[in-house]
Amino acid sequence: MARNRSVLIPFFLLWIASAFLCCAYRPNFAAEKSNVSQFRKELDAIFNDPSFANAHWGVAIQSLKTGEFFYLRNEDKEFIPASNMKLFTTAAALNQLGPDYRFVTRVYTNGLLRPDGVLEGDLIVRGCGDPSLCGRFHDGRITRVFEMWADSLAARGIKAVSGRLIGDDNYFDDETLGKGWSWDDLNDYYAAQISALTFNDNCIDIVFKPGDSLGAPGRFRLEPNTRYVEVVNQVVTGRRTRLSFDRAPGSNRITCRGVIDVKAGERRDTVTIDNPTAFCITVFNEVLQSRNITVHGGVADIDEIPEFTYTPLEIYTLCATPSPPLQQIVKVVNKDSNNLYAELLFRINAAELTGEGTAANAEKAEKELFGAMGINPDHLSLVDGSGLSRLNLITPRSMVELLGYMRRQACSDSFYQTLPIAGVDGTLKGRMRGTAAAGNVRAKTGLVSRVRSLSGYATTLDGEELAFSMIVNFYSGPTGSANQIQDLVCERMVNFKR
Repeated sequence: MARNRSVLIPFFLLWIASAFLCCAYRPNFAAEKSNVSQFRKELDAIFNDPSFANAHWGVAIQSLKTGEFFYLRNEDKEFIPASNMKLFTTAAALNQLGPDYRFVTRVYTNGLLRPDGVLEGDLIVRGCGDPSLCGRFHDGRITRVFEMWADSLAARGIKAVSGRLIGDDNYFDDETLGKGWSWDDLNDYYAAQISALTFNDNCIDIVFKPGDSLGAPGRFRLEPNTRYVEVVNQVVTGRRTRLSFDRAPGSNRITCRGVIDVKAGERRDTVTIDNPTAFCITVFNEVLQSRNITVHGGVADIDEIPEFTYTPLEIYTLCATPSPPLQQIVKVVNKDSNNLYAELLFRINAAELTGEGTAANAEKAEKELFGAMGINPDHLSLVDGSGLSRLNLITPRSMVELLGYMRRQACSDSFYQTLPIAGVDGTLKGRMRGTAAAGNVRAKTGLVSRVRSLSGYATTLDGEELAFSMIVNFYSGPTGSANQIQDLVCERMVNFKR
């Protein structure tokens, strides 16, 4: 324990020192008249914080009323945006699909039902990139959609299926990871695999609780409860809680190690799975079994049976489940910064615009779209939809141009309402509380190693709406210090009065 403290103490002192520097010159943003020139000087003082001397700030702040830029710093330089990339992804989706768009996942058959209740043929579940096959949109009931499908099949008199249960994910390509993603992230929920057939965010929850006595094995359950995942339990009951989870690439064997406190309650951890399509149809098959519907041919990913093809004329729809409206899904992307949902929208944009749901097609199609919006596509590198890749590049000016464009569109309110509100909800819930910026600023956060970003809208005391983007790259200090800089600037914006 002493060794751990020796590491933590210097880091803590660094955080304190950095926080002090950020606050040492903290101005008093009183509600008094000022001018843009004074505003710029005050922001220069904030961004010139010596603790960021080796970092690289990019900033653009523009009045949406007059078009005047209140502040510019490296506005045309390219920056890694982190999750600010989601603003481009969701703006493209809302513009192309509309806020009321719904995904529809269908269950087909290529067979006929016999009088004895046996379906002579296959069941085919065709995915369309719908992220809503999960508990989030069904009162926490993870398998609710599968239960509805099973009940629908039973109501048709189906008691057994002679063929296979096939998962069709061909709406997208087979690249399940984003370009440039780190291998270190692949077990974590925020780097879940991408598939046109997605279930439970392509993750499984492992819920641990202590054994009955010190040294006893920890006890666990899976949500959803499925045979698709194998758990190797090496957790023991002790005087503290420290758990780790390891899933080897290409495997669904999860090794759980560590200690869980004997006095602890339940501890929930989320781990990604391999092959979301197979995961989806395996759990669906388990639900069918619980409803006494037997699939004699087992389950199969369509990629495992290349000889299998079908056309719309050869199949019959048994079930069709629409998603919630796109606006609700975009809200999860932006407020909660959900990476998987952003990646699904990225490929859906490609599929709708080009007919092929690939990341390469998405980048090409979205660059054309943003060019039509008046945003220079030459300064955009859009390799994924979430911002998890460090190969993404944007400029602060392009971000502000996007934000300005969106406020002029029919879907403006749908986009605006999905952004986190300072001090209220989403990833800004804990920031800017007790300041004038709380309840005023709506913005998307971004965070990957050495990158902190914040882009969105703020309204001045005069009622003048500003679009802003603040991105820092090559910053290795505490996250809180970068947040403080951004929060100070937001506070200054909302207190501005001509």
